[in-house]
Amino acid sequence: MAKKIMLVDDAAFMRMILKNILLGAGYEVVAEADNGLKALEIFSGSHPDLVIMDIIMPEMGGIDCVREIMKIQPQAKILMCSSMGQQALVVEAIQAGAKDFIIKPFQPANVIDVVKKVLEG
Repeated sequence: MAKKIMLVDDAAFMRMILKNILLGAGYEVVAEADNGLKALEIFSGSHPDLVIMDIIMPEMGGIDCVREIMKIQPQAKILMCSSMGQQALVVEAIQAGAKDFIIKPFQPANVIDVVKKVLEG
């Protein structure tokens, strides 16, 4: 059975790129959100195996959303998306409970490697 993934990014274009990479690798994208507040609303109902989330978003950013998801489901697997130069934010996200991160612009092989590592880890 395909692993279920939720995508959270305020840029629809970035969600589309990730979705195409993941679908091509046999994963199922079960939910999408464009900010952390919407992600929290959708998370419990979609039961994803993995959440891939941007760090910087309106309404509620990725780091705060990670903290809230971890309160709901402490074993949740969350992968952060960051741009170059956001290392301090990545560290903060991992301290909040994220398992790993991927760098934009996305390299498909790297995305799949990290997704597999987090899901199997």
